[in-house]
Amino acid sequence: MCTEFDTLSVKQIMDRWPATVGVFLEHGMRCVGCPIGPFHTLEDAAREHGRSLKHLQAELAYVIGLEQPRHDTVADEQ
Repeated sequence: MCTEFDTLSVKQIMDRWPATVGVFLEHGMRCVGCPIGPFHTLEDAAREHGRSLKHLQAELAYVIGLEQPRHDTVADEQ
């Protein structure tokens, strides 16, 4: 499953779509405020936390579909 956020860091995902924070927390992923968040992709985070990448992608895509991105708060970190 390819999504528009696959190339973003976990921090960028949470900054751009604040509602995604809840998805990470529901999965026991304490990515909020983590110093590695700016460097980990969703795939990295899923692997590190033993979570299904496809399941996370689906949940995040659902949440992202419900709100507009906040481009004003995201620095172009790549």
